Amino acid sequence: MVKKIFYLLVIIVGVFTDATAQTLTPEQYIEKYKELAIREMKRMGVPAAITLAQGLLETENGNSDLVKKSNNHFGIKCKSSWTAEGVTHDDDAPGECFRSYKDAEASYRDHSNYLRGTDRYASLFTLDPTDYKSWAKGLRKAGYATNPKYPDILIKNIEQYNLQQYSLDAAKDVPKIETGKYEDDKEPPVIKAQNNDAHVSSIDNESNSLSTGSTVNSINGHKYINAAKGTSLLAIATENDIDLSKLLAFNDLEEDGILKNDQIIFLQKKSKTGDRDFYIVQQQESLYDIAQKNGIQLKYLLTYNQLTENAVLPSGKKLYLSSTAETQQAGVIKNEAAAIVTNATTVNTNKMHSVQPKEGLYSIAKKYQITVQQLREWNNLTTDNLKIGQHLIVSK
Repeated sequence: MVKKIFYLLVIIVGVFTDATAQTLTPEQYIEKYKELAIREMKRMGVPAAITLAQGLLETENGNSDLVKKSNNHFGIKCKSSWTAEGVTHDDDAPGECFRSYKDAEASYRDHSNYLRGTDRYASLFTLDPTDYKSWAKGLRKAGYATNPKYPDILIKNIEQYNLQQYSLDAAKDVPKIETGKYEDDKEPPVIKAQNNDAHVSSIDNESNSLSTGSTVNSINGHKYINAAKGTSLLAIATENDIDLSKLLAFNDLEEDGILKNDQIIFLQKKSKTGDRDFYIVQQQESLYDIAQKNGIQLKYLLTYNQLTENAVLPSGKKLYLSSTAETQQAGVIKNEAAAIVTNATTVNTNKMHSVQPKEGLYSIAKKYQITVQQLREWNNLTTDNLKIGQHLIVSK
């Protein structure tokens, strides 16, 4: 009996020891990764204090689920430029794609490369690398995080754990930056929506160009702003107190980032129908452009006109903005034709999708209006990692 009790105690102590060994303290995280941070500061110029403070925050001192399954220490999402491995993780929206690395060193290197190689962070490298307060505020201003207290948290981590010593240690070896090639750190023009309807003006829906005014406008009863090229979607969401995932959904977008062109950005959910029966396509207009100009959700515009998202339309074509008699009739004709084909031949009803470089399970599921769980089950997936060119069943 005594032996059994002894062995039971040994097992309990062993389990407790394993559980506690897996949890890092802030001090342990710093000790484990400080050399990587110093090395990256000497290589790319990102202050070691900032890197470690971000690592502590983003990984919950090295204990977050994301870092354990992906070695992602800085919460960097896949985005369109990422062609390597990724994992899905719930963040601003369920099942978002985050970059995955073979080890912590690869994550630290990519973090430095990401900041140094992205235009919106360029002005940070004109700052004194030992000025951690300006760096912390600059990261937030450039759109690195949605939390308005992000700079305060970084500064607190740096001062509480004396992380500045590691920046000072590497400061003399920071590579020289050609400051003349960068512009001053200017915020892109972002207009905050006003609750007072007196500040909302209407737009002439016949116009084919974006207005250049600085006020909040309205299309089809929904507020929008004219966002300039180079504006961060994250900055727009933050400035207007809108969750980033909601802003993306309002504008039929799957990924955040920097706008490549001047465009309309809605601050509210668009309607299922337009405020008129039809719209005449102008030169070089995409279906997305038309959906934005008319304040209508893209999926409904496609449905009314029996089109796919990538369809190229000739100028002068009439597009229906609601389920009119014409579109209903077109749907009937198309369904009858489909029925004839189905009755005449036996077809494989499984619809396939080829994975593109920027895609993760979440974005693919959203594209085909299915769930991530369905994708996993239909394709017998045991991990969230996808390979470019991999074929997935997206409809049964």
